[in-house]
Amino acid sequence: MHDDLYKDATALLQGAGRASRRRALGLMLGAGYAAAAAPVMAQTAIDTPSDGLEVGEVSYPSGNFQVHAYRAAPKGKTNLPVILVVSEIFGVHEYIADVCRRLAHAGYLAIAPDLFERQGDPMSYGELAKLMSEVVAKVPDAQVMGDLDATVAWAGAHGGDAKKVGITGFCWGGRITWLYAAHAQVLAGVAWYGRLAGQDTPLQPRQPLALAAQVKAPVLGLYGGKDEGIPVATIEQMKAALAKAGAPASGAQFVVYPDAPHAFHADYRASYRKDAAEDGWKRALAWFKQHGLN
Repeated sequence: MHDDLYKDATALLQGAGRASRRRALGLMLGAGYAAAAAPVMAQTAIDTPSDGLEVGEVSYPSGNFQVHAYRAAPKGKTNLPVILVVSEIFGVHEYIADVCRRLAHAGYLAIAPDLFERQGDPMSYGELAKLMSEVVAKVPDAQVMGDLDATVAWAGAHGGDAKKVGITGFCWGGRITWLYAAHAQVLAGVAWYGRLAGQDTPLQPRQPLALAAQVKAPVLGLYGGKDEGIPVATIEQMKAALAKAGAPASGAQFVVYPDAPHAFHADYRASYRKDAAEDGWKRALAWFKQHGLN
């Protein structure tokens, strides 16, 4: 496992204490929390109801593989704008499913594919080091881009408007948000504390900073000033690279919450910072609306 992935993992668990194995969780996406993410801060975890929504697991082909995803959308609506939701290293557990429901209540078809599925099930891992080395580190960026393309295709055929697509992601998914904005024609992205620079590997050959000139959509970057894994200096480098790239990449904006750590939006973690999370969420919704996604 290379150093950048290890930093992502340890940042997610800062202040959470020692992880312990939890009881076996349900197989359905969004059922419970990943074992390696324990302990869970139940008193701050948000539980968004599914009233008026169509929610649950769906599946669709990506090449010769069947991808599974959690989807939430306003019941009975069609031609909905689509938001791809990309998880942290812990996969599509209840927090990510809840984010989808929040977006659905805001009028979106929100869908979170299980992008680790070929390599393993993050929900089944109770040890962070094994999760990182046996699953996350083995996921190729090219595979992720293909699975997200397939997700857009499915959404477009099932109530979504494939010409109105946005993407948001958290930690590992924040980095993927930047990569997908360079890969595909989305209208906008919101990257929550996604790594911008780091070590290139055969499976992760280029980092967001190196791809800045190829970004095809305005991205809102939401970061913590006390994130030990993402130096503010890296954010400044990304700002400069995007500005140099010209539109639409130069339309990016960054918000750095001075007192927030990594994973400040993760309401089930000790890293959660309510003020920053709520402000970031309002900004994310406004960003999508500003760029034609509502």
